[in-house]
Amino acid sequence: MNWPTERELPEGRHRLLKEFVMTEIDKRPAKRRVPRLAMLAPVLGLAVAAAVSVPLLFGGTPAYAVEKRPDGLIDITLNEVKNPEQLQEDLRAAGAEVVVNYIPMGKKCSPQPRSSHFLGKEEARLAVFPSPEPGRFTIDPRVIGEGQTGVLEFSVSENNGGVVAGIWARVGQNPIAECELVDTTDAPLLH
Repeated sequence: MNWPTERELPEGRHRLLKEFVMTEIDKRPAKRRVPRLAMLAPVLGLAVAAAVSVPLLFGGTPAYAVEKRPDGLIDITLNEVKNPEQLQEDLRAAGAEVVVNYIPMGKKCSPQPRSSHFLGKEEARLAVFPSPEPGRFTIDPRVIGEGQTGVLEFSVSENNGGVVAGIWARVGQNPIAECELVDTTDAPLLH
């Protein structure tokens, strides 16, 4: 099947696609979640989402690491899914005006959409690049303009001793609504 590219989808379609994918992930048995998510990778790309495994590390390993590169990009490495508020503060200190939310399985952010206008990739590509290393992502904070905020939503669930994280990243016009976690029980309808 020939899938349309993201720029062919209207803005509301991205939000509905994101909600649909997150709901579908909820419905899969744990042992089938990763293969199903891997098969949906082209569709997730439409919503700027990537599926990766993030190992849970115990001991003295920090939950995450933030590293600003000389080219202005910021690398994010997730070791554990905890403390999104501190990750948000550290990203802001590195020059990325973003909000960060970890969204557990069976939940979603409300209200949707969280911005009056999310910019398309052509306008501002926050572009989360997954790395071959599990749990590592790269963002480009330079695309976030005056009066805008980047939104990073990490959808997480435990899976065989690790965490599956789907990442949704966009740039929205301010203000960005706070994420109130609500249950996802109904699959949204895509028109």
